[in-house]
Amino acid sequence: MARTPAFFLAVLVVLAVLVPLSSCRDRPPQPQASLSVAETLRGTEQAGYAKALAPRDFHFPADHGPHSDFRTEWWYYTGNLATREGRRFGFQLTFFRSALAPEMPARTSAWATRQAYLSHFAVTDVAGQRFRSFERWGRGALDLAGAQGEPFRVWVGDWRAEAADGTAPPMRLRAAQDDASIDLVLEEGKPPVLEGDRGLSRKGAEPGNASYYYSLTRMPTSGTIHLGTQTFAVAGAAWMDREWSTSSLDKDQIGWDWFAIQLADQREIMLYQLRRRDGTADPASSGTVVGPAGEVRRLDPADFSLTVLAHWRSPRSGAVYPCRWRLRIPGDGLDLQMAPLVADQELDVSFRYWEGAVAVSGARLGMPVDGQGYAEMTGYGERRR
Repeated sequence: MARTPAFFLAVLVVLAVLVPLSSCRDRPPQPQASLSVAETLRGTEQAGYAKALAPRDFHFPADHGPHSDFRTEWWYYTGNLATREGRRFGFQLTFFRSALAPEMPARTSAWATRQAYLSHFAVTDVAGQRFRSFERWGRGALDLAGAQGEPFRVWVGDWRAEAADGTAPPMRLRAAQDDASIDLVLEEGKPPVLEGDRGLSRKGAEPGNASYYYSLTRMPTSGTIHLGTQTFAVAGAAWMDREWSTSSLDKDQIGWDWFAIQLADQREIMLYQLRRRDGTADPASSGTVVGPAGEVRRLDPADFSLTVLAHWRSPRSGAVYPCRWRLRIPGDGLDLQMAPLVADQELDVSFRYWEGAVAVSGARLGMPVDGQGYAEMTGYGERRR
């Protein structure tokens, strides 16, 4: 039987009860990948929650904080960093909030909560061709996990993103597990980019199958990465994606391929191609090109083409993922290719998906251009029981 949003919420409740992570120093149990990203975002249980139906006004820094009247929300940080000597790393630190009920139940226990949190932390060591990924769950009670707006903070145990200097940005990211840790400060860089229609990102034809979505597309970043017995001083650029919604995907959509690209000429590209069960691209696929001065151009499906050039099979899960792409955006004169810096950047956690650092090369208006970025692929090889 396919996983449903109700099942997903039940798992969050059970894990939040059984794994109070901030009180444990040992590595928590790592659930096997058994949940479907697409199915949890279809949002069959919507009564009592707000929905993304029309464009809204955004207010910063307040909107960096939680939107608890929506069912689902996430804070997504990825980036490409390097030492002064040129050793390269990628990182991911993401936080997900999922409401267990539209309103707080009438309970007096300090453990009572209507919010559950999930976090993923990953580091890509390009020189070592090694990828480390970890997962934590927490309940939104007793300071085990949570989110707040002013001062900004979102956390699961001691993994956290928070205002570095009273007001965010700058933001400080910290996470540590086993022999890997990050301690990074992210400046704002370019101002927030409102994705889709003034921040309303429609994912399907049904009203409300949408999210409120903005990005910080080039955040100057510095700090340290610790791997094994070595600590590296690093600098580079990060990307922050923020979304909140109650339902997002239509029933015929099974996953997506998403890209966050930072070109050396100071342009950025956000692009997602939603995939349907028959293998075709969904017409709700979308993207954005951000110019050097922060100017924004929205991309509809007719404005770009994304072609898969090669595939990679995971030796762990057997899932087959695209591993090289050609992206053409004629209106901006862009013809690019993307390829992973490390082939195996698959997170085999509660949700199985591939997310990792990619290298970008190609041309703009016939002149060479290169860059870096992150790619995310969901809906490949998910188990259903």
